[in-house]
This record gives sequence, structure tokens and C-alpha cells, in this order.
Amino acid sequence: MTRRFTGRHMLIVMVAFFGTVIAVNVTMAMFATRTFGGTVVDNSYVASQKFNGWLKEARDQDALGWSLGLTMGEDRRPTIAAAAGETPLAGAVVTATAKHPVGRAPDIALTFTEVAPGQFRAMQPLPAGRWNIHMEAARDGAVLRRIAGLS
Repeated sequence: MTRRFTGRHMLIVMVAFFGTVIAVNVTMAMFATRTFGGTVVDNSYVASQKFNGWLKEARDQDALGWSLGLTMGEDRRPTIAAAAGETPLAGAVVTATAKHPVGRAPDIALTFTEVAPGQFRAMQPLPAGRWNIHMEAARDGAVLRRIAGLS
């Protein structure tokens, strides 16, 4: 014996279908608004006008032959290894800012002390989570800027 497909069955199918679509859309909208940290640049036209200057600055930094390495200690204090080729970059002034990748947490300014030639350890620990570390090393009027990620 087969059952008839009635208007009541159709109502249940329609409510289930559109209920699922609406629930998924509301969930995705909540995730999107809670996790989006904002824009990368406020004005893309102005950023495009500065692009060639940024390229020149990058080439000048590469010509220095310096490198910055980043590690995270057990106590969540970042350590930066600065070198000029194979030689530790002793006596450099190292600063950094920790930025949350999607802007959900405020930026943290990090100060460093030189614990060994070319080895700089942050005075502040970082909270748990992912961070982009915007590093800067300066010595003798030359500056190297790099960005690295930490978890």
C-alpha cells in the first residue's frame, strides 16, 4: 500500500529546505562578521602610488645582505636572530610589533634585549594565538624590516 503525497508533506519539505538554507546563511553571516578584521589598506589608489617606493626600499634592504630569524621560546617570548651574512649583527637596535592576523586583538609593541651577539629576546611574552611579527633591525643608519608569523 502506498501513501499519498499530500499538501502537508509538501509543507514539511518546503519548511525543512528553506529552514536549512536560512540556518546556513545566518551561521555563515555570523562567522563572517565576527572574524573579519577590516581592510588591508584604507585607500588602494594611494597605496598604488607608493608601490614603486616600497619596491625600491625592498631592493635596498636586500642589498644589505642582512637576515632576521624568528623563534618562539617556551615562555612565549619571541627571539630574533639578526645576521649580516654569516656574522651576527651585534649591537643592532631591534624593535617589533606583534599584530593579530585579522585584527581581532590590539597590537603589542615588543622591546628586545641582546642576550648574545645578534640574538635579541623580547621582554614581553605574547598571548596564545597566531601573531604576525613586524620586525625592524637598525645599525649604522641602515634598516631592515621583515614580517614573520608565529603561533
